[in-house]
This record gives sequence, C-alpha cells and structure tokens, in this order.
Amino acid sequence: MAPIRFIHTADLHLGSPFTGISGLAAEQRKKFADTVYQAFDTLIDYAVREKPDFMLIAGDIYDGEDRTLRAQYKFQKGMERLNLAGIPVIISHGNHDHLGGGWARFELPGNVHVFDDQVASHSFTVSGNKVTVTGFSYGERHVKTAKILEFPQADESSDYHIGMLHGSMDGDASHAVYAPFKKEQLLSKNYHYWALGHIHLRQVLHEDPCIVYPGNIQGRHRKETGPKGFYDVRLENAGTSMEFIQTSAVCFDSLKISCSGILHMNELIDACIAEAEQYTSENNAVMAVLHLTDQDEHSAELLEGVPEAVLLEAIQEAIESSSAEAWISNIVVEDAYRENRVSAIGEKISATMSEWDLTDWKWVLKDLYQHPKASRYLDPLTNEAIEEIAADAIPKIHKAMRAGE
Repeated sequence: MAPIRFIHTADLHLGSPFTGISGLAAEQRKKFADTVYQAFDTLIDYAVREKPDFMLIAGDIYDGEDRTLRAQYKFQKGMERLNLAGIPVIISHGNHDHLGGGWARFELPGNVHVFDDQVASHSFTVSGNKVTVTGFSYGERHVKTAKILEFPQADESSDYHIGMLHGSMDGDASHAVYAPFKKEQLLSKNYHYWALGHIHLRQVLHEDPCIVYPGNIQGRHRKETGPKGFYDVRLENAGTSMEFIQTSAVCFDSLKISCSGILHMNELIDACIAEAEQYTSENNAVMAVLHLTDQDEHSAELLEGVPEAVLLEAIQEAIESSSAEAWISNIVVEDAYRENRVSAIGEKISATMSEWDLTDWKWVLKDLYQHPKASRYLDPLTNEAIEEIAADAIPKIHKAMRAGE
C-alpha cells in the first residue's frame, strides 16, 4: 500500500462568540471576534499549500444550529478553494451544527461529501489505494445513543479504513454525554485511524491505531487554553505519523511570574514583560491570566498596598510598549506566604461559596446582570463566564478578609 496523507480537524465553531473580553478596547474586541475566521483561513491556506490527499472535518463546523450567513459564506468559500486545489473534503455535523437546525441554503462544491444522520461509508481512491471513511452527522442536538454500535467492521477490500465520530468517551464526567463510546469499541472495528471531534482539548487516546481528538482550531475563552490547531496525518504500512499545526491567532493561557527575590516594582513589571515576550515568540498572541507566585516577605510587602486594578493597568501598559502581543485579563496573586492570616469568617464565606452551583451564582449575580445600565457593558452570563467569576472570587475574598485587615 502506498502512504496516504490527510488533514484531521474538528470543532471549527465558525461564528462563535468570545467571552471575557468586554474590558478590551473596541479594536481589540474586533481582533478577538475575528480570530476563529483567521484560524479557518490558516487551515485552508495550509491545505492549499501542502496539498494533502483529503481533509476530514469531524463535526461542529458552525457554533450554532442556526448558522450565521457570515460563517456559512466563509466555509463555502474555503471549500471552493480546496476544490480548485483538488482536495476532497469529508465532513460530519455535530451537536452544535446538527442537521435539524435552520439556515439559509449554501451550495457546497463537488469535492465535499457530507454524512447524513445515518452511519454510512464513503469510499474513494488515493494513489491507487481504496480509502473508506465511515461516519455520520447529528440529526438533532442531543444524540445520546452509542452510535459506535452502528459502525461496521473494517472493509477488507479497502487499503485504509478511517472512522469519523463526533462524541465523548463513555464515563468522561468532565463532558456531557454525546454519542458515547468506549475505546475498546473503537479498537474492535480494526480501523486504521479514528478521527474524533467534540472534545476541545487536543489528545491522543490510543496509538496504533491512532484514536485522536485534534481539539478546536481557536480557543474562545480562558478555559480553552494553549495553542489550538489540527493534525497533518500520514498513514502507511509502517504506522501513523502526525504533526500538529497551530491555527490559533490568539491563545488563552496563564503566565506565571515568580516573585521570589523581587524588591522593587520595576523588577516585577520587567519580569512580566519578559514572560509575555517569551510566550508570544513561541505561540502567537495571548490573552493571559497573570499568576504572581512564590512570594517572600519582601515581595508580599511590595504588593500589599497596591490595588490589583492599578497593578494590572501598569503591567498592561508596559507590555503594550514591548514586542509582545499580549493582553492580561486579570491578575491572581497567589499569596501562600500570608494564607495563614485568612480570618475564620473569611474561610467560612469562601467554603460556602465553594459549594455554590451555577444556579446559586446566577441568583447572586442577577441584580447586576438585570441592571438597565450596567448590563450593557457586560458579556452574556454564560456558564463559562460564571465559572470564571467563581474562580476569581475566592482568592479575592481571602485577600480582603485576612485577619487584622
């Protein structure tokens, strides 16, 4: 068998909004709003330049079931570019962009094969090899059944058989259950590669054969951290090789600054600049949470009287004057040096807050988010936004309620 080469991508989420960027200037917010489309352009540019044998898109091309015109037009033009380059594309739709949604009709070019809501196989020839891809699209948003049970055994007449599945591994408590599967069920099909989608964290569940989540192509909030992209995959008799290709124009991540030995504020600011420049030289732009760690007596005293908002403004202004394309969303002062000074009432309050679920937080925040003036300046109160607020709240409680303050 001759080797084959393909791109495995998933979870494009074209049209997706960003959260946690309301504090940025209008120009910066526009930059973030366009990064999903920039990531998609990077994907298409790479494919046109490298000319793989085909491309697999394993679900959630669009962020919503009611696909925006801009997102559909952008995708249609990308598929036309791949068509002109002679690159076939096999796609499935996931829980976000399921076939039951409503949208204006766009005609995709002939190089695109779209799976319907029934598990089916699509075969074609690459360099004399018969390649079979088996998959399905979501017919509705919530597909809770184990669709893997409908996948056939590997086609013995095919040189390569690939499975496409947008779903979650059975028992993964960190994600909602969609088209659940067990790894052993995938392996039992004897496919050469499993192209998964749905989980935004890039991960390889198994090697030989490879079972792979490529993650999404662009982080959309600070829980989707690090570089995002897709895999350039090569299959051959000797095995599988994969290269991760970054598409994310902006990464959400954390920057950690050790405060040990810092005596003066200019040293701290310079350390923040250096860390931001190092990160962006390797990973493009970043929206970061700045963690100040390893405080000693001197650095703790230095930070004690400086409001975090003032410190954030000073550090951000300094970074903007550097070579780093970085924005600091907030600062977390990890003040373990003084943690023994947290008062008993402060501990009780933070313990209570730790037990709140999303419903409790929505009740606490409802007056602010229903305020006729304040609500205009706030991001939508999504579950992700609530989780960010909760993560920030307890450290601030500790700082504000130390014994003796």
